Amino acid sequence: MRKPCNFTLYYPLFVTFMIMFVVVNSQLTTDFYAKTCPNVLKVVRKEVQNAIKNEMRMAASLLRLHFHDCFVNGCDGSLLLDGNSTTSEKFAAGNINSARGFEVIDNIKKAVEDACSGVVSCADILAIAARDAVLLSGGPTWKVRLGRRDGLVGNISGANSGLPAPFHSRDTIISMFQDVGLNVTDVVSLSGAHTIGLAKCATFDNRLTNFNGSGEPDTTLDTALVTELQNLCPSTSDGNNTAPLDRNSTDLFDNHYFKNLINQRGLLESDQILFSSNDAIATTKTLVEIYSNSSSVFFSDFVNSMIKMGNISPLTGSNGEIRKNCRVIN
Repeated sequence: MRKPCNFTLYYPLFVTFMIMFVVVNSQLTTDFYAKTCPNVLKVVRKEVQNAIKNEMRMAASLLRLHFHDCFVNGCDGSLLLDGNSTTSEKFAAGNINSARGFEVIDNIKKAVEDACSGVVSCADILAIAARDAVLLSGGPTWKVRLGRRDGLVGNISGANSGLPAPFHSRDTIISMFQDVGLNVTDVVSLSGAHTIGLAKCATFDNRLTNFNGSGEPDTTLDTALVTELQNLCPSTSDGNNTAPLDRNSTDLFDNHYFKNLINQRGLLESDQILFSSNDAIATTKTLVEIYSNSSSVFFSDFVNSMIKMGNISPLTGSNGEIRKNCRVIN
């Protein structure tokens, strides 16, 4: 006679299986909207194309929004929430008068809502728009993993403490990346996003005179470039003039940014420190050299790092919500 199943014996295995199923089932997937919003990628691509056609700089701005969103509370669209100086991440030091492209995200969200209302999160829109911004600037493409939901609160204190700044040391930046599960390779490859875009004088003019109290400009900055930037950013200016992050390749997503670092033409202190600072560790310097010689290696590492960054603490399942308007919770 067949013995009855010992449920007590198998129950722990059943629970373990169910937990594993829930964890796996809640992960982001590339086909998340295949049935619920099959044209979402086309809709977002069209809006990003229009935005970049109107202003090339917008590609870098959209990419930066995704980065600044993921580093605070994870990739939950919390950066997009409006509010005041005590609630909204838009007022954090790394975002105020700096983060831009919110109107473009509004336009994308409206177009997506017209195609499939209440289905696609603002956090996922940021991830797709960032990929498209890179691709449309001549960079690599990748399949974006989707299924994020939108957060319900902003975190301005987290934004003030967790976003890397142009004045941070290499060790501080590496530590900030490690805090969100990223490594040194991610630091260097994602810094390569500065192959497109502009920066205000206020983010680099500390390098032009009396750098770190030395009475002289930053010695790791090319002398001819120092003169050029001093003319662009006189001490009497308001700091709002802009310079290209990747000189001589401003709008093209390529590996030229790393060539500039080797030639001491990195605009931001936090960029140049990856290669020529006295405390630059061998790993960052070696990666700069590798990427400067091979765009394919840079592109491959950049894609891997973008996918990793896009997977930082996403809200999935029943957590969060799908915002109707990216600027406010439902």
